[in-house]
This record gives sequence, C-alpha cells and structure tokens, in this order.
Amino acid sequence: MLQGRAEEIRAVEALLAEARSGSSGALVIRAAPGMGKSSLLDHAAQAAGGAHVLRVAGVETEAELPFAALHLLLRPALDRLDTLPGPQAAALRGAFGLAAVTETDRFLVGLAALTLLSELAEERPLLCLIDDAQWLDHASASALLFAARRLRSEGVTLLVAARDDQDAFPAAGLPELRLGGLAREQAERLLSDRLPAHLRERVLKEADGNPLALIELSRAACESDLEFGGPLPLTGRLLEAFAGRVHRLAEHTRRMLAVAAAEDTGDLGVVLTAAGTLDIPADALEPAELAGLVRVTGGVVRFHHPLLRSAAYQGAPSSQRRAIHRALARSVSADRRAWHLAAAATGPDEQIADALERSAERAGARTGYAAMAAAYERSAQLSADQEHRARRLAAAAGAASEAGQSNRAADLSKSAAQLTDDPITLARLAEVRATAAFDDGSPQQAARILIEGAVRIAEAAPRPATRMLVAASHNAWFGGDAALSAEAARQLDRVALPPGDDLAGVTRGLALVLGGDLETGYPLLSDYLRQASPSSIEEQLTTAHPVFVAGRLDHALDLSTSLAARCRAEGRIRLLPFVLDQLAYSQLLTGRHRDARDNAADGLQIALDTGQAHHATGLRGILAWLAAIEGDEERCRAMAEDGVRFALTHSGRAVALLATWALAMLDLTQGRDQAALDRLQARRRGSSHFATRIVVDEVEAAVRLGTPERVLEPLALFQRWAELSGEAWAGALVARCHGLIHDSEKHFTRALDLHRLADQPYEQARTHLAYGEWLRRRRRKAEARPHLRHAREAFERLGARPWTDRAAAELRAAGEATLTRRRVDPGAQLTAQELQVVRLAATGATNRDIAAHLLLSPRTVGQHLYKAFPKLGIASRTELARLDLDQL
Repeated sequence: MLQGRAEEIRAVEALLAEARSGSSGALVIRAAPGMGKSSLLDHAAQAAGGAHVLRVAGVETEAELPFAALHLLLRPALDRLDTLPGPQAAALRGAFGLAAVTETDRFLVGLAALTLLSELAEERPLLCLIDDAQWLDHASASALLFAARRLRSEGVTLLVAARDDQDAFPAAGLPELRLGGLAREQAERLLSDRLPAHLRERVLKEADGNPLALIELSRAACESDLEFGGPLPLTGRLLEAFAGRVHRLAEHTRRMLAVAAAEDTGDLGVVLTAAGTLDIPADALEPAELAGLVRVTGGVVRFHHPLLRSAAYQGAPSSQRRAIHRALARSVSADRRAWHLAAAATGPDEQIADALERSAERAGARTGYAAMAAAYERSAQLSADQEHRARRLAAAAGAASEAGQSNRAADLSKSAAQLTDDPITLARLAEVRATAAFDDGSPQQAARILIEGAVRIAEAAPRPATRMLVAASHNAWFGGDAALSAEAARQLDRVALPPGDDLAGVTRGLALVLGGDLETGYPLLSDYLRQASPSSIEEQLTTAHPVFVAGRLDHALDLSTSLAARCRAEGRIRLLPFVLDQLAYSQLLTGRHRDARDNAADGLQIALDTGQAHHATGLRGILAWLAAIEGDEERCRAMAEDGVRFALTHSGRAVALLATWALAMLDLTQGRDQAALDRLQARRRGSSHFATRIVVDEVEAAVRLGTPERVLEPLALFQRWAELSGEAWAGALVARCHGLIHDSEKHFTRALDLHRLADQPYEQARTHLAYGEWLRRRRRKAEARPHLRHAREAFERLGARPWTDRAAAELRAAGEATLTRRRVDPGAQLTAQELQVVRLAATGATNRDIAAHLLLSPRTVGQHLYKAFPKLGIASRTELARLDLDQL
C-alpha cells in the first residue's frame, strides 16, 4: 500500500473499473520529482487485473527523436496496422520509419494511435501508462494528447505522469491529479530505522513530505554522506544524495553507469558494446544492480529514478562523457549516431553538422517537426561556414513554426536573418516571423512582415511573392487594416503573374471593399469568382475568402462543405478548424443551425487540440450566437466574452465581430433593446459582408426603441452592398429593414417574395414575425395569424426558444387561443455527435469509415449508434433509409 495515497488510488482504480465496463478515461498525474508518480503507475499496473498493459517513459536525451516514445508504447500492437484505415496506417508506418513516408498531417498520427488503441481494447480493457511525460518527444506527446482527448467508449485507461514544472507536458482539456507531500505521520513511516534521533527532524524538514526524499535523505544521513544546510533546493539535495551512492561504487561500475545514463533507450546490448569499446568489463553493472540503483529487465537497463540517471551522468568528467558518446555512436542507428557525435563535439564539425542535417530531413519527412528544428539548430551550431549556419537556422525556424513553436521560430528566424543577405532565405524567414506574429496576436504586424518580405523577392521569385502578398491581404482583413490591405494589392500589381492569373485583381478588389469603395471593388470580386475553378485544397482555400466577402452564401456553403470533406478524407486535420469555421458560419447564415452547432463544436475541439487559438475564438463566436438565439444566456456569455477578451488582447478586431453580435443578439432576444443597439453601434464599422450583415439586427433594436434615425447610415451602406451583390437573401433583409423603419407593408411583402428565392428559414421566420406583428398592430388579426403561425413553427424547429415564445405571444394577441404543438421530432433527442454518426451510417459508411471522418475511434462510433437507434425508434442500419435525416 502506498503511504498516504488512498484518495489517489481510489481515483485510479475508478478509471480502471470504468474501462472494464467499456468506458474510457485519461488522467494526468502531476507532482514534483520523488512524490510517487511512478509508484502510482506501478499500483495501476498491478490493479489492472486482466487488462492489457502498455507502458513507456520519456527520456530527457530522447526528446529530439520524433515518435520515439509512441513507437515504444505501440510496438506490441504494430502487427495490427493493417486493420487501420489506409491513410492512418500509412501515417503510422511513416512516423515509425517502417515504410516510405508520404506527405501527411502530423495530427493524423494521433488519430491512427487512437484507432490502434481501440483495436487493442476490443479483446480486453487496455491500460496505457506514460511516465516522465515532460520528456516525451514533441511528436509523441502531440499524438498521445490528440488521442487522449478523443477517448470515449473503447475501454481504454490512459494515465500520464509528469512533473509539475511550468510548461512540463501541457495537457489542457484532460483531468489532472496533483500529488502533495505526505502528512507527518505518514512521512515518519518512510524514515530509515537506523536514522539517529537528532537527524530525524532535519530530514523531515528537508524532505517536506516528499517520499523519495524521505527515503534517500535518511539513507544518506545514516551513511554520513550528506551535510544539511545551505540554499540547495530539494532536487539538488536529492542529486547530491544519489551522487553519494554512485560515488561509493568502484570506478569501473561508475563508468558503466555513465554509459547506461548516456544511452537513452537503455538497450543492454548497446550499453555493453560501448562499454567494451571503453574497456569496461561486462560484469561492472552487477554491483549497481545489487545496490538497487538500476534493474535490468527484458534487455533494458532502467534507473531507479531519473534523478539517479542525472547523477550518474553528471558525475562523470566531461572528457569521459565525450568518450562515452563517441563509443555509443559506433553502436546505434544513423539518427542516434548523429546526436551522440554532436554531444561529443568540442567545436565546429561540418561532417557531424551534415549528419544532423540528414537526421533533420528524416524527422521532417515523418512530420516530427520539433525534432527537425532541434536537429537543424544543433547542426547550425556545429557549422564551420556562415552560409551553412544561416541556411540551417532558417530551416530550423521553419520546422519550429510547423511544430507550433512560434516563439522559438521567431528567435531562430531572427538569428538566421543576421547571418545572410540572400533574398529568398530572408523571404522564407519573413513567412516564419509572420506566422509567429499572427500566433502572438498581431495580424497587422504579420501583414507588414509578409509585404516587406515579398517586395525583396518579387522580381526573382514571383510565385512565393504572390503567396506572401495574398496571405498579407488576408491578415490585413483579419486585423481590419484597410491601408495594409491596399498596400498588399499595390505590391501584387507589380508582380509578373502568369497570363490568366487574376490574384492581383481579386486582392485589389478585397482592398477596395475593405476601404469602402464597394462600387469599384465588388465587380473585381465578382469577375474573379466567375472565372475561378479551384481544384486543389490550397486553391479552394484561396477562393473561400472572396466568396465570403462577396456574400455568396450558397457558393460558400458548397465550397466549405467540399473542403471539409476533402480535408477529412486526406487527413488534413490542421486545416479543419479554419474550414469548419467557414462551414459553420455559412450554415448559421443560411439557417442550418443544428449543423452549424455540430461543426462549430467539432472545429473548436480540433482547434484546441492543434493549438489554433484564433480559429478557436471564431468558432466560439458561432457557438455563442447560436446559444443566444436558443436563449442559453450563460453559455452565450461564456463563449462570447472569452472571444472578446482574446480579440482585445490580440489585436484581432475582426474576430471580435461575431462575439459582439452574439452578445447583442442575446440582448435583443431578452428585450434589452438599448443594450443591443449600444453594443452593435460600438462595434468596428466596415463595408464588407461580415460587417454589414449585422445591420439587420441593429435596425430592429433602433426601431423598437423609436430611434430609427440612428441606423439610417449603416442601412444605406448595407443597401449599397446588397444591390451590388444581387443576392436575393440580402435584398430580402434590406426590404425587411425598410418595412420596419418606414412602417411599409410593400417592403414586408417584397421581403417575403425575395425569401422564396433563397432558402434561409431563420431569416424568413424573422420577416414573417415582423410582418405579422405589423398586421396585428393594425387590427388585421386574421391576416396576421398565418404569418405568426409560420414564424412560431419555424422557430420551434430551429430551437430558437425566445423567438418561439415571442411569436406564440403575438399569436395569442392575434386571437389564436389554442396553440397546437408541433410533434416532437425523434431526432431532437440525439446528441450532436449521434446525429453526425447516424447521417454517415445512412450513406453505407462502416464504423471504421465514420470514425476516420469524425476523428473518433470505431468503438465510440458503435456506441453512438447503439444509443441513437432507440431514440429514432429503429433497431438496425437498414431502417435508416426510411428516415428523412436531413430534417433531423
């Protein structure tokens, strides 16, 4: 029984019990070194019963080898790779170096790991134990976190032990358990019986409830190897205690321990081979085993504690450590050889630098971008030539950016820029710095960096310059900076583009629209969209922005639907938050609210998993708006206020627009018209579709307050935009606004005529409600009732409770005493994910296909179907054909 850990043991055993019943769970155990994290994992392994147990520990010196930890963890299951969907199996084989690498999204490896864990758990519960997670290589950590956040109904328990140091294994979204120090009574039980009485209090004070410290410090005190006192922190004191234990060993055993400490995998064969090269006898390890410092199991040397490994390594003189690394280099694979040689280097060495560069390229091919950055950076440090150093630092910066390490990327980019004047390299560095600036919260700064970088290479490299200027234009839009948008367009005009390429024209059009010149800018957008026929995902992404700016909602819906399907099919997971944001927004505007909510929630989870804070904020804005019209004030405020805070602190004014609109909608639905109007009129003005669309609700609030003059100017801008667009839905909204402001029946009827040309049930219901209210106030109750009835039924289908209540109240006032309730739709009982699964199952997709599409495990898909069928009143997949799933 672990001393003083009864509560923690209960938490772990509860997760194991849930796994036995088919549920999954993850827990991150955090504590300082020596608090018993590993012991708690040992207890879990013993308590797992018949569960299958996989275990791996991070090793500090192995953090630069991509997917090393994940490979060790999943090695017992690699014979099941053929059961995975093709793209996932290919991603794992490539990551583990088992096959030729194909271009893939690094997060697809995490999805593949989830599927493989689910496969293992088919037969019996599965327990995965990850120790010393703070030292996992970045690629493995990302993949495991991606999988952990998607564990649902597989029968998998994932326990992760990590230090509680700042930034040690960040695992947002997973439950955490922190181990504190032991109480005095429990601490005293761990003290050595041989510890003199006069030292007991000193050891108790120094250890401060840390179990490892209590054991090791009392042992050291008994053997007179430790002097207390001084400012040494506990970790340093433990290192000192371990160093004393190592120091008492014979010299050849100390050297053998240093070799074992330097060989990150602990492979006994490698350790003994290197030791033989150094003339260390093979039996030199035995005294360390007998002293309990290491254990050898399954051909692997394991240290009693990571701090003991550190003490064994640091205790060796630097010259001896270099000799050890040279010896190990002769016994390991190419990537490990390069790192061992680098550790042995004493100055620039182009041969070792070349080896590290090759290692970096292999890491990048396997999407191990953090390892790629580390290898390039070390290669640069060993470069004898300044040009080579600059090139390698630039490559390190790019890799760090791909790994999501924006601050590190910016630092590396700055260092590289100081060593070169090559315009192509400087432009590449500009893209890295722009990404870091965007991630840091300054889209305007990102746009400036891209424009400056593109200007340097416009003549020599027009295609990269074009890419940078288009990105600068988008960043300027995001930051609401019309001047920067115009500058990007001017510079793009000077680039020699191939005949027929109208990126300059559309970029100029976007700049003009943002600057308020709709009459000149909008036709440029229309011309581009009329001719555009994007085929690749990248081309479709470029087209998506002008489509939305132009307000082509049907086109936007089709394009974003296609993009989402392609990204899922091709495993382009990192692009999904942006694409799902676009899809959910187009569904929101076209009245497909349930689909919008499902896609926004899915996109938000992926954005959080992949570290895309800006996209997460935009998706929260969509969810906040939907919560507002559903009457969920608490959820709306939580989502929207978080988005507004992020926008204010990160200079992303555009990203605050949707959150502001959501809060105003909440005010409007709750009858707080003055608050709604004030909020909307305080927003940043603009002439794009994004900014003008909000005018509709601004008009309603002003009219209800009796101050329509306050919205005449923004309405005039919206009308200009609507007339240029020629979109029926926009004309309908303008007509409704005029109906409200001018008390005009002809405008209401005009709006309803236009609504029939554009299927947008929410806005159409709003117009029926406004017209019905207008008719009732004129005592034309019989004419009002059909419009009010249509509005109430539409709002009820959409789940817009405040609007439903308002329409119902108007109906009662119009003389309809008994309101018939719409039959409850069985689909309304489905959760968002159940509905997604059911719709995909109806197409004939297998559980494995659905899991790959929704980034879930196949067992979770099966569980969703198991729960959904009774809610729909069916018993099998074949019965799905008789349901109108589009109406669910």
